[in-house]
Amino acid sequence: MRFERRHEPSAMAWLLAPLAAVAVTLLVSSLLVLWAGAPLAQTYGLLFKGAFGSVFALTETLTRAVPLMLTGLACAVAFRARLFNIGAEGQLYAGALAAVMVGGMHGGEGWALPPALLFILMIAASALAGGLLLLGPALLKSRLGVDEVVTTLLLNFIVLLFVSLMLDGPMKDPTAMGWPQSVALQSELELGKLIEQTRLHTGLLGALALALGLWLLLKHGLTGFDIRALGANARAAAFVGVPVTGTLVRVALLSGGLAGMAGAIEVAGRTSYVTLDMSPGYGYSGVVIAMLAGLHPLGVIAAAVFVAGVLVGADSMSRAIGVPTYLADVIVAASLMAVLVAAWATQYRLVRSGAGHG
Repeated sequence: MRFERRHEPSAMAWLLAPLAAVAVTLLVSSLLVLWAGAPLAQTYGLLFKGAFGSVFALTETLTRAVPLMLTGLACAVAFRARLFNIGAEGQLYAGALAAVMVGGMHGGEGWALPPALLFILMIAASALAGGLLLLGPALLKSRLGVDEVVTTLLLNFIVLLFVSLMLDGPMKDPTAMGWPQSVALQSELELGKLIEQTRLHTGLLGALALALGLWLLLKHGLTGFDIRALGANARAAAFVGVPVTGTLVRVALLSGGLAGMAGAIEVAGRTSYVTLDMSPGYGYSGVVIAMLAGLHPLGVIAAAVFVAGVLVGADSMSRAIGVPTYLADVIVAASLMAVLVAAWATQYRLVRSGAGHG
């Protein structure tokens, strides 16, 4: 017996693959719920209710989904070009730090700028900080063949140590009573609320617009063609004239920029300042979201809402019946594995050795 690549997966295979992935995820999660001694139907009911069962729950899920959308987009566009960016966490913090440097640490006549212009400069600075952080690993990969997985992963720790240095040093808020946090943004630079008396902010609209723009770029833009060609086969792409290094540079700036903007929007929309625990792993979750979405920018939206809903719903479920919140991590991980296996199964089939091609 051997595995053989299908010439063209059937429409039925593409339809059944996600359904099978959902079924496997529910089965694995159900076994753990039963092992914990909790009622299965009530557990899933509370999980859903905690994520989507009220206006408050829905807004909390969407608020959590905003940075996940941006880090998911960052990973999706990089993976499309086979630039495996595992450094979105560090890029998010770099963007957040740059946002506060522009929008919080200022004074004097030189910074007497209109809030709208200052906001644009703040977002641009955060995108530039995240993009430059990924540019180094991209050039090392292109010129010297250095594995970007290692360099981007290690940069996360370097950035967090630098953030810690800044929060205990020049960017420390003197009014925080010794707590390591940065100075706050100007109130004029904070994002408005989409629904009053909730934490849902207008950053959601920005994330949706960026997802749509990235989809249009990848589908119809010349840069998008270069990215797709580079991801399909770098050597063939270079042979037909695709500028490999130039494309990697653009992808690095775009991917790192999206992750950096996630940090700026998180600061402007939710926290108002930078702390070391402002991200519970949004950058690493972006890898999961990109894979769940099949590297499709619009699919990232649904994947981010799903992951955010599981995380938010798990908190409510845990308080109600005592099931550990780690169930959320199991559901997300199991869904990722199931989706990857289902996608592989649509591409290959098991045949007998020596059997004719069907």
